[in-house]
Parts: sequence; structure tokens; C-alpha cells
Amino acid sequence: MNIQLIVQLLVLVDEARDQDELAARLESLLAAYGFQFYGIRLHRHPHQLTDLAETDLLSNWPATWRQIYVSRKYSLIDPNMRMLGMVQRPFRWRDAVLALKTDPHRQRIERMMQEAGRYGLQDGYLFPVNGRNGLLGWMIIGGKAIDLSPTEIALFDAAAKRIFWRLLELKGAAQEVEMAQRLESPLTRREMEVILHLADGLTSNEIAKTLEISNHTVDWYINGLQEKLRAKNRQHVVAIAFRLGLVT
Repeated sequence: MNIQLIVQLLVLVDEARDQDELAARLESLLAAYGFQFYGIRLHRHPHQLTDLAETDLLSNWPATWRQIYVSRKYSLIDPNMRMLGMVQRPFRWRDAVLALKTDPHRQRIERMMQEAGRYGLQDGYLFPVNGRNGLLGWMIIGGKAIDLSPTEIALFDAAAKRIFWRLLELKGAAQEVEMAQRLESPLTRREMEVILHLADGLTSNEIAKTLEISNHTVDWYINGLQEKLRAKNRQHVVAIAFRLGLVT
């Protein structure tokens, strides 16, 4: 075990002067463990994804695999991304696949993992980074199938959080992410229902019929949501809801 190396990284994270220095320290640790690939990312809903680089804070993936992942819309069935919506603790890739063994998209999931394996992505671990209102991001590491001890997983989990926030600080985005997590007025059950329907693409008229209320009442709820979330319009309401983890 290389526990001391993880502890050393935890100590040195805040001393990194720029992103390149932080990346070099992380890559050195991962190489010692035998992991070739990694990504630290801000949370974004899969349906909004057009390019993996859009929300990457730091990453190293096989270039061709990135293109395949986006072009084949694997984000919609990726077992790791789906597992993120079910758990808050670190997990192993193969455990995410097993958790979806009865899923109707099982065959496509297996094809995706087989294809990933051909690019050296055989197995790995994912470490969620959560805030007060839900998922903020994650660190994912992978390559060959490597067994980590519970202690190593716990230390990698701590490192993931430290690296995530340090990257945001270096990019000048930490305060913005923290502010986005603050919701001054809690949302009511009905407001949450309206947000969920907006996220599904329903119009005011469709939401009114679904909830059996008037169009005027729906618009009243949407106006209230815009005020609480400081959103410019209903599309902005949905975007902020995804960012805050209110919708997954």
C-alpha cells in the first residue's frame, strides 16, 4: 500500500501554485498505484453534455474514447454516472455495473464497458464531492483493475475533495460554486414538482394539466422560483436546479 503517498498529497494540495503543479502531484500518486486515467469534474446533467471537456476541471483520458463517449451518448447509460444518483459514498466501477444488472439498458451498458476496456479503461473508482444541496462534482480514476483497501479508499476520497476545491480556487470559481449552494428560502413541495416538470421540458399548460391547477398558478410558482433562485427565466431556473442538485 502507498498510503503515505496519499497523505503526502493531502498535505501538499493547498501548496500547489497552479493547475499544472497540482496535476503533476496527482498523476505521480496515481502512477504509483497503477492508475493511468482520471478526471475531476463539476456536476452537470448528462442531457446537457456535449463535450466531456466542458465540465472537466482536470483530466487525462484516451482521446479517442472521449469522442466515442460523446458521439454514442454513453452519458445517458454510463453506470458510474447513474450510480452517482443513488449513493453519496465512493464506489468501484464494477460495483456500479453489478448494481444495474437488471436494468433494461443492461446490454448497452455491457457493450460500453467492453469498449472502454479496449481503451485501457478496465476498472476504477469514483469519489463523489457533495455540498449542502447535493452533488457538486467528483473525481474518477481508472485503468487496470486495482484493489484498494478501505483505508486507501477513504484517503482517496479525502484527497478528491481537497483537489476539487483547490482546482476551483485556482480557477477563481470556488466562491461562485459556494454561493450557488446557498438557497435562502427553502422550496415547497409544489415548487419542487414544478421544477421537475420544467426539467422534463413541459410547458406551463402541460404542467397545469398534470398538477390539476391553472396556468396562472403555474406561472405564479415559476415567478416565485425565479426570485428564490435568482434566475432570469424558466430555462435559467432549470439550469440552476441541476447545478444545485435539486434535479438529477
